Amino acid sequence: MAPRAPASPSPWVTDVVLALATALVIAVVIAADTEGVGSTGPAAYLFAVGLGALVLLRRRAPRAMLVATFLGVCTYYALGFAPIGMVLPAVAALYSAAERGRTGWAVGTGGVLVAVATYFRAVDDDPSAYLTAYDLVTNIALTAAAVALGAAVRLAREARARTDEVRALTAAEEAHAAAERLQAERLRIARDLHDTLGHTLSVVSLHAGVAAEAVGRDDDAARGALDQVRAAASGTLDELRATVRILRADVAGSGPAGPRGATGLSGIDALVRPAREAGLDVDVALDVPDGLPAAVDAAAFRVVQESLTNVLRHAGARRARVSAGVAGDRLHVSVSDDGRGSAGAPAGAGIAGMRERVGLLGGTLTARDAPGGGFAVAADLPATPG
Repeated sequence: MAPRAPASPSPWVTDVVLALATALVIAVVIAADTEGVGSTGPAAYLFAVGLGALVLLRRRAPRAMLVATFLGVCTYYALGFAPIGMVLPAVAALYSAAERGRTGWAVGTGGVLVAVATYFRAVDDDPSAYLTAYDLVTNIALTAAAVALGAAVRLAREARARTDEVRALTAAEEAHAAAERLQAERLRIARDLHDTLGHTLSVVSLHAGVAAEAVGRDDDAARGALDQVRAAASGTLDELRATVRILRADVAGSGPAGPRGATGLSGIDALVRPAREAGLDVDVALDVPDGLPAAVDAAAFRVVQESLTNVLRHAGARRARVSAGVAGDRLHVSVSDDGRGSAGAPAGAGIAGMRERVGLLGGTLTARDAPGGGFAVAADLPATPG
């Protein structure tokens, strides 16, 4: 279980704490006026409470808070209360305005406070007027620190918000990519099942026809044909069971269940054998090195499978030729027959599926009448990982 993030304090708690801290600091400065420069009666402490209470406006009206704080400080001095500085009572207001995105107002108000404080110190006849330079530096430092801290807190908060947005967008993009991968895998499985079932049913149909004709006349031939039907059906059932195991593993979230069997050019013999036993003379010429990309190898196998299925179903052919070879960085696969050509070709769903499968891998597929008669399917695929 992921660790629970620490709970953030309520914004109102933060505001109340900041308001109390402001009022307390001002009250302490008033109480520290032991020389009796100004009045330190209850009214002065009420101003401390009032200036602190203005901080509660920091979220809803930061500019009004700044203006009210400035006027409150000016009124405080006009009534002759004990000195508390011009900038010190406004530090929380300056910080809050900058933290709420009103940095210009905070800088402007702070500048006015420093100017007013400097002016009155300069024209004061009090012997302590020599501290004017010290007061100027202190006031500027307090103003700059308050504004800078508020701006830094705001920028950090905005950075966290942007990080959260990026994280959410990344998660959404990953989820979308995962959904696309799942859809692509479903389409791949559907194509594989279509090719496998189509090929198997063609073989079953042919051998069933042979068995039907041989019953009562050549029982050995009938039994042989039925054995071929049984073998083809058994192999297809095994592949269907493997597919179901993969789908169940994906639904259960247990991860990949491994490849769905040896579907590659090395398995061409398993495709050709039933076709030969059904009476089709198939010539195979393979010159393919090891190390083909798995997806390309599987696509080439499916092209041969679908093409032989079409030959058995539609072509009325007696001979077929399967060839595959690598030239440069391309794999060339072709399947041709001496049948009826496009007149006996399928309606186009199987060819469209082959063309789509090859196209997804960056290849091309053509299917047309052969010059010497019959039908030819040719696929050109990348032979190296891309």
